[in-house]
Amino acid sequence: MQLKGKTVLLGVTGGIACYKSANLASALVKQGANVQVLMTKNATEFIGPHTFESLTGNRVSVDTFDRNYQFQVEHIALADQADLVLVAPATANVLAKLAHGLADDMLTTTILACNCPKIAAPAMNTKMYENPVTQDNLDILRKYGWEIVEPASGRLACGAVGKGKMPEPEDLLETVLHALSHEKDMSGLKVLVTAGPTREALDPVRYLTNHSTGKMGYAIAKAAAARGASVTLVSGPVNLKKPPYMEVVDIVSAQDMFDAVTSRAPDQDIIIKAAAVADYRPATVAEDKIKKSGNDADLSLPLSRTGDILAWLGEHRAPGQFLCGFSMETRDMVANSKKKLEKKHIDLIAANNLKQAGAGFGVDTNVLTLIAADGAKELPLMSKEEAAHALLDEIMGRR
Repeated sequence: MQLKGKTVLLGVTGGIACYKSANLASALVKQGANVQVLMTKNATEFIGPHTFESLTGNRVSVDTFDRNYQFQVEHIALADQADLVLVAPATANVLAKLAHGLADDMLTTTILACNCPKIAAPAMNTKMYENPVTQDNLDILRKYGWEIVEPASGRLACGAVGKGKMPEPEDLLETVLHALSHEKDMSGLKVLVTAGPTREALDPVRYLTNHSTGKMGYAIAKAAAARGASVTLVSGPVNLKKPPYMEVVDIVSAQDMFDAVTSRAPDQDIIIKAAAVADYRPATVAEDKIKKSGNDADLSLPLSRTGDILAWLGEHRAPGQFLCGFSMETRDMVANSKKKLEKKHIDLIAANNLKQAGAGFGVDTNVLTLIAADGAKELPLMSKEEAAHALLDEIMGRR
């Protein structure tokens, strides 16, 4: 639960997208957040306060003058609790009020008294969203430090097709986690992470690859971004959603990754090579599909070595740069990883054994052993998100 001990004020305004806010409230609670919901009266026409009260375990605030609360200045009490404000959906009307400091209901009055980070997720008709007045109001909010989550595009409730849909709850949860889940101890650092497999073409139809899904590398990149780092993610072909708050560089082959990493390496403070890069590629790539032949005697496939990215980084590292590689083994994991550490001239190896339960490809867990010149540290079975932060903790402790 990454939001344990955090209080999120969830502002729900009068748009049809209100129904998504219930799922968002539930997701925040599952992450351990104390969710305090404030609704406009128009919002209660779309969804009842009892829904949010059941999901959060807290009374919903609607009326500034509700006399059923304990004797206190309620909007100030809520504002003092807040670690973050999220208005989702945010209508054009409420965005205008927030931009110009109007406070005529419980939601706007409370938010005006909040000193914490603030996020708004606009949701409205496309023409309303694109209206210059609305865009000016969004710019004003950005000037005052608000983060504006861009609406999605698609078919809207009014029947129009365009930009204006409230982002999905899982995307908004990601935004909250980025803001609140961790201390920004990596602020000011540039971190490059590689992830996923590479594909080495044999002909226009076939290629050589491996079973890497990129989950570990993506978890590391997201963890570094959540801790305030400026992250570049160099990713092979994966079936994962591109994470926000970072530059994502898509590559296909080992040579593509070599070029992408080495061209960006000099500017990086930390480089973490979690990708499963091919060691070999076909010596030649056929221009046309290789057809079956009647002679099965010659089924050999000549291969050539790909460029060794980690070795290049070790030889060309910038002053003060920290280099971390990954090592997946099936036997003699520690011994083989120590050899790799010395041979590549790097600072740390995160090793795992493919045959160990919970540490293979495609799973959501990992079992890492962190190997440095002065010893090894065995980590228990963890989620890949937890393992990513444990790895970053080790790196930050060694810089």
